[in-house]
Amino acid sequence: MIKRIALFAVSMIIFLTGCMLYGIIINLREDSLSEAMAKLNLKQLKSPNIVINRKKYTLSLYEDTLLVKSYTAVFGRNHQPKKVADDKATPYGDYYICEIDSNSIYYRFFKINYPNLKDLQNALHNGAISKTEFEASRYQEDLNASPRPDSKLGGNVGIHGIGRLNFLFKNLPFVFNWTDGSIAISNESINELAPIIQKGTKVTIND
Repeated sequence: MIKRIALFAVSMIIFLTGCMLYGIIINLREDSLSEAMAKLNLKQLKSPNIVINRKKYTLSLYEDTLLVKSYTAVFGRNHQPKKVADDKATPYGDYYICEIDSNSIYYRFFKINYPNLKDLQNALHNGAISKTEFEASRYQEDLNASPRPDSKLGGNVGIHGIGRLNFLFKNLPFVFNWTDGSIAISNESINELAPIIQKGTKVTIND
């Protein structure tokens, strides 16, 4: 019995090591952002925007409508569209970067303006928030300020890195959703995007 358990444990270690090595090889073969731009004869990005695809697990950087580079991304543990606070879901829609935190627990954090006006209107229509709550949150939207952190619809959603477990998670040859609703990419990917992403950068999240 002990021998079988030991053989199983060794087999699992070999399997997981192989998976990690495969993931490392895949990442080493990926073009850097500067290399991707050079192939497109782009010296700088004047109109960068981000398009996120839930089904393809990608975060794609565009120069206007031209695809520059795509990154592997993961999302909230709840696969449904975000509706309320603490539902562990990622919102879908058109947003923009409203706040940047370079000292996040997840390395870097680019907050989006969720819930935006459309999210608020839908919540009001569905009875998820009151008229008073709608007006208070809409006032923040009108000021182009970060959404209220105490919103019933949730908040503090954005694009961030992996943090301390970066080496492990970025080299897995498969993806799984583990965040509380934000979009996570590797720390290296966040570093590439950091000089590009600014307050006001458009972010589209598709199903």
